[in-house]
Amino acid sequence: MPVITLPDGSKREFSAAVSVMELAQDIGAGLAKATIAGRVDGNLVDASEKNSVDATVQIITIKDEDGLHIMRHSCAHLLGHALKQLYPDAKMAIGPVIDNGFYYDIDSEIAISEEDLAKIEKRMLELAQTKYQVVKKITPRAEAIQIFTARKEDYKLELIADMPAETEFGLYYHQEYIDMCRGPHLPNMSFIKALKLTHVAGAYWRGDCSKKMLQRIYGVSFASKQGLKDYLLMMEEAEKRDHRKLGKLLGLYHFDEVAPGMAFWHTKGTTLYQVVENYMREQLAQSDYEEVRTPLVMDRAMWEKSGHWDKFKDNMFTTETENRDYAVKPMNCPGHIQIYNQHLRSYRDLPVRIAEFGLVHRNEPSGTLHGLMRVRAFTQDDAHIFCTQAQIKTEVQACIDLVYSTYADFGFDNIQVKFSTRPKVRVGSDAVWDLAESALEETLKDAKLDYSLLPGEGAFYGPKIEFQLKDCIGRVWQCGTIQLDFSMTQAERLNAVYIGSDNEKHHPVMIHRAILGSLERFVGILVEHYEGKFPTWLAPTQIVLASIAGVHNEFVQQFAKKLKKSGFRVESDLRNEKVGFKIREHTLQRVPYILVIGDQEIENGTVNVRARGGVNLGSMNFEDLSRLLLNDVSKLGRVVTQVPV
Repeated sequence: MPVITLPDGSKREFSAAVSVMELAQDIGAGLAKATIAGRVDGNLVDASEKNSVDATVQIITIKDEDGLHIMRHSCAHLLGHALKQLYPDAKMAIGPVIDNGFYYDIDSEIAISEEDLAKIEKRMLELAQTKYQVVKKITPRAEAIQIFTARKEDYKLELIADMPAETEFGLYYHQEYIDMCRGPHLPNMSFIKALKLTHVAGAYWRGDCSKKMLQRIYGVSFASKQGLKDYLLMMEEAEKRDHRKLGKLLGLYHFDEVAPGMAFWHTKGTTLYQVVENYMREQLAQSDYEEVRTPLVMDRAMWEKSGHWDKFKDNMFTTETENRDYAVKPMNCPGHIQIYNQHLRSYRDLPVRIAEFGLVHRNEPSGTLHGLMRVRAFTQDDAHIFCTQAQIKTEVQACIDLVYSTYADFGFDNIQVKFSTRPKVRVGSDAVWDLAESALEETLKDAKLDYSLLPGEGAFYGPKIEFQLKDCIGRVWQCGTIQLDFSMTQAERLNAVYIGSDNEKHHPVMIHRAILGSLERFVGILVEHYEGKFPTWLAPTQIVLASIAGVHNEFVQQFAKKLKKSGFRVESDLRNEKVGFKIREHTLQRVPYILVIGDQEIENGTVNVRARGGVNLGSMNFEDLSRLLLNDVSKLGRVVTQVPV
């Protein structure tokens, strides 16, 4: 007789095995109608799955994050259902969940066009409106092979062949359509109310360019039609803010197939990049970090010893010379241990904080590359803290404080926190993982931070805290991370030690931390967040001085020189063009301040100040203008600048 414990601590006893749906029905008809799935002892299961032992059960509805995820996964199956009705010869590959939606990879002789998406979407909604039941059947291996052989689903058969240890598979029946999946999925289609197919792209089977190119059909889905409407409006706004378009318009950077996934930074883009980097460098100095530089290429043997080779070798660029194998570094941590190990440290020396703006390379699949947001070469604002176990909480708290103050300075105050625990494939004992996870979670609780748990999403060497910032149109970006590592410093790895108070050698704990993450990606986020209208402290060009006529050029140059000496980033526009043309052009370039100089300004020793947004602030002398600019710059991105944007 299983006893089921609910999240509020109440218990219900049943005389026989009970499913999540039956539990919901026992609680109330309203809850049963809303039930999508359940979480039994922490594991997501279908609503139909029976449980015969005592367990803790959470009912999952569409209001839960898990429920939304399951609904989107079922939309992928629904897409497969509609596709097979409209294109019976299409072969189905995989259809996972992604942010805000789903996709399905298919192999079809018929090229799916953007126009075809409307037809497929219409059929999906028609099928959903029938509210048909989804039936799960646990199917023996031989029978699953027989079913997909009869249906000529070659990719499903390949997936089965790649799981030789599996004796049975979960098959989901959507009327005449059958899909294979671990699930869970919706119990019926009544929960699918708002979806849209967005675009078609090419994708190599399993991301392998040596395999066949498939068609990937993308879609989004939400719990309500209003949610979908809001998302589509957001995407319209995002299109206007696309950092690739703005980067070209503002002359910041460009991309070229001669170096896929790597940015070419122009002068203004380099200035913006340096402002961000120098800001972080100042934070390092304030927080007592030692800045270092480590080699770009290191021997394969070190990567094997650190554990990275086994985990990341498929994404590492490699080379060979003089019968030695090398790898271009995909991360900085092993190099920092090499620096730490150059001195025998005492416990009195700890913590040691080593930081680097480390250029790393990762061989990301070409189909995943996306401007600055997904690249093959990027710089991490990376740091590693070597400390004792007793210092963990203090150091992690300092990292958390730095995350929040940094994001606030850049204009982000809506931060989501995720806590990721041990993955299936990992290094280190369970006892070590217990210690690491408890140390991070206790720090989060002591800091009184709300956080979401991501079971199994930790790094292979330790648990992690992830910080996701929300931009001005509601998109969420994962940037900062704090990872706790008890393994890489061990003797069997890279063997970092310190002499303890007992005069014995001990291995320090290693905290991996990044605040911005990838500087390239963070710049891309800033471009889109501000739509290129950067706060004055970030703007590549803060001030443009425009002469009305050639006779005013000398005064412009003298005034610009004084502003430059005061540390401002200044350009002078001395072209033989009408001043209205100059103002319009620099307004399109999102310059925060345009200073106009004519006869009256020269006579009075002033400049006419125009702020971004077309606001005329009137005439100012150098001292008044300097005070205005210094006050504006000092605010960083923490508040909306007094100048309209």
